[in-house]
Amino acid sequence: MSRVSAARRGRFARLGAVMAIAVVAGLGATSSAHAAAGPLAQAIADGKHMFIHDTFGGRGMTCESCHRAAGMGPTVVHGRHFPSLANAAAIFPRYNPRAHKVITLEDQIRGCVARGLGGKPPAGGSKAMADMVAYLTSLSQGKPIAMGAKPR
Repeated sequence: MSRVSAARRGRFARLGAVMAIAVVAGLGATSSAHAAAGPLAQAIADGKHMFIHDTFGGRGMTCESCHRAAGMGPTVVHGRHFPSLANAAAIFPRYNPRAHKVITLEDQIRGCVARGLGGKPPAGGSKAMADMVAYLTSLSQGKPIAMGAKPR
């Protein structure tokens, strides 16, 4: 056998070893991703439950009082139009002319709970806020990112 063939075999052997390690590492990452699906699915379910049932200590209203069908479609309540939240996560951050600043989805949730429901919003970074954001983000699954766009 020539020296070139032995050198090639050595390179292919090293390449094969690197690929095998990458495949094994990739399988571990896939397992971690599947493990995250359980907690993420639970956060979405908890957020939806809050959206439908929690008054946040306010006037007895919930998010669904205005955003009917769990936020999935536009509604009219007492003559007032409320948008679907199906693209809510896809349009933030966005400029809020009333606040004269760019706001995040968390800011919007806090504002709706405080002003719309008269309640105490979940604290930023709390599990409750993460669950609400997870639920609203799940409604935007597959929607194009359009920061600053209008709710649909």
